[in-house]
Amino acid sequence: MLKNHRKPVSLSFSSTDLPIYSFVETAATLYRKDRDRFHLLLNEPGLYDRNPEIDPTIPLAGPPRLLWLEISAHRVVMTMQGNGKLSYRHFWEQGMYGLSRYWLSGESAQEVGQMRLRNFTHSLILTGYSQPEHLRIEYELWCERLNLGQYVLSLDIHH
Repeated sequence: MLKNHRKPVSLSFSSTDLPIYSFVETAATLYRKDRDRFHLLLNEPGLYDRNPEIDPTIPLAGPPRLLWLEISAHRVVMTMQGNGKLSYRHFWEQGMYGLSRYWLSGESAQEVGQMRLRNFTHSLILTGYSQPEHLRIEYELWCERLNLGQYVLSLDIHH
């Protein structure tokens, strides 16, 4: 039986029609929620927040971001928190419209905004049901009637 285990993971996010790509290799903690549901908790390095016109040689990274994935063969929820200025939650389910929510915070408590988008999940593939090994989600992102692109999230859990 799988208990809480620390595993090396590779997480990539890319767009198939826009020049967007992100890749992270890190360690994550894998939890068994019940027979076929898992939680995966990982720290992602903070985003760089600098002005290249002022000093392009000094990257100023923000604090690490906590990513939490709730994984099953039929649906995935991914939540990012801990950045201070940006948080988000994506809900994906095969062949369904889901929600993608973003929370943006400014310097003061009054500068908080929320953006709600829809996503349509074309494909959600999870391999390794007794111990998840690979997750691939292909989806479209929508704002009202405007298509914001096609995306692929890929997660490899190395055992």
